[in-house]
Amino acid sequence: MKKLFAILLAVVMLALPVLAMADGELTMGSWRTDDVEQVGALLAKYEELTGVKIVFQPTTSTQYNATLRQQLDGGIGPDLFYSRTCEAGAELYENGFNVICNDIPGVMENFTDVARSGFTADDGNVFAVPFAAVSHFVYYNKAIFAENGIELPATYEEFLAVCEQLKAAGIQPLANGIAGNWDILECVLCGMVPNYITAEERLAYESGEKKLNDETWVRILSDFAKLVPYLPDAFASIDEENADVMFGLGQAAMVIDGSWSYGSLAGDDYDIEVGFFPVPAPEGFAPGYSLHPDCGFAGNAASAHPEEVKAFLAWVASPEGATIAAAVVPEGFMPLINADVVPEGSAVEEMIALGEGKNADMRFVWAKMLDMYTPYVDALNAICRGEQTPEGAADSLNAQWEAMLAK
Repeated sequence: MKKLFAILLAVVMLALPVLAMADGELTMGSWRTDDVEQVGALLAKYEELTGVKIVFQPTTSTQYNATLRQQLDGGIGPDLFYSRTCEAGAELYENGFNVICNDIPGVMENFTDVARSGFTADDGNVFAVPFAAVSHFVYYNKAIFAENGIELPATYEEFLAVCEQLKAAGIQPLANGIAGNWDILECVLCGMVPNYITAEERLAYESGEKKLNDETWVRILSDFAKLVPYLPDAFASIDEENADVMFGLGQAAMVIDGSWSYGSLAGDDYDIEVGFFPVPAPEGFAPGYSLHPDCGFAGNAASAHPEEVKAFLAWVASPEGATIAAAVVPEGFMPLINADVVPEGSAVEEMIALGEGKNADMRFVWAKMLDMYTPYVDALNAICRGEQTPEGAADSLNAQWEAMLAK
C-alpha cells in the first residue's frame, strides 16, 4: 500500500499545476468537527502538491446548515464546503451558491449515476463532487459477546433474543437514547428500513402511491418498538455522544450508530474490541443495507479563487486524489468514486463487504421527504415514551405526508 501511495503521489505531483495564491488562502466549511486532524492531513497533502493552502473551518453538525446559509447569504461563505445530499444540498444550488460541477474533470467519468444522484439537482446539474457514503451498524463489544456465548444474529428475531439474553444476565443490551432528536431516526430506524423497503418501493411512498400507514410501515414501527425494553432506563436523556461513551466504557453491550463513529469507538479512547453488523432483517424479508451518500465537496460560486476551487474539485474527483483521501480520512466513510481506493484490510473494506448482495438504499426520508424528518423523530420519541402505538404513529405520519403532498 505504501509503495502504491508513493507512486500515485508522484503521478499527481507531475499532473497538477502549482497554482499561485497571491491574495490569501482558501477556506473549507464542514459539519465534521471530529475530523480536524484527518482533514487537515488531507489538505496539507494537497498543499504539498499544488502550493494551495486550504484552511478547514468546521461547524457543529446541528448548526452547520443554518450557519453556512447565513455565510453564503452574507457573501462571506467558505470557498469550498461540505455538501449535504438531495434536497438539503440542492437548496443551496437552487439559490445560486454552488459551482456547477458537470464540467469538472472526473465528475461524469469517475462516478456512477447512482453515486451522482444524491448530488444532482432536478435540472440535471451536479452541484457537488460526490465524496463519501456512510452506513449504520450495530456495534458490539466482542468480549461481552464471547463471555456470554453469543453468536452474531442472522435475523431480527435473533437480534431481539440476544438483547433479551444480555438483559437477563444483568448486562445493558443497547446504549441508545432519544435526547439528540436525530440519531434515533438516522441511525436506528433508517438502519432498519432497507430490510423492509427497497429503493424502488421508496419512490412509491414519496409519490403517495404507497401509504405510510400500510402493513409494511406498521411492521417497521412495531419492530422498532420491540427495541424499547432494551434501551437504558434513562434513554430520554441520552444522546449519540452519551450512548457512544456508555458503550465505549463497557456499560452496554451494543450501540446502533453510524459508520462514521467506528474510528472513535475502536480508537485509543476506549479499551474494548469492537465488531459491527447491519441491523438484520426479520425472517422472511430480504436483507437490506443502509448506504447513504453522506457528503460531497462543493465550490462557492462567489469565491474569489474560482480556478483554485475548480482545481481542488477536480483533484478529489480523480482516483489519485480519492486514494490519498481514503488513506487519511476517518474510517467509516466509504468512497463514492468508481475506483479501487479503499485501503486493504481496513474497517471500510469490511463494511462495504457487509452490503454485498443486499437491498441497499439511502435514508428513507432524505431524497424527497425531508419535511417528514421532524414528524418521524417525534413519532419515534413518542413510541419510546409509550405515548403512541406503532399503529397510531403510522396513521399520524401518513396524515402529515398526505397533507404535504396536497399543498
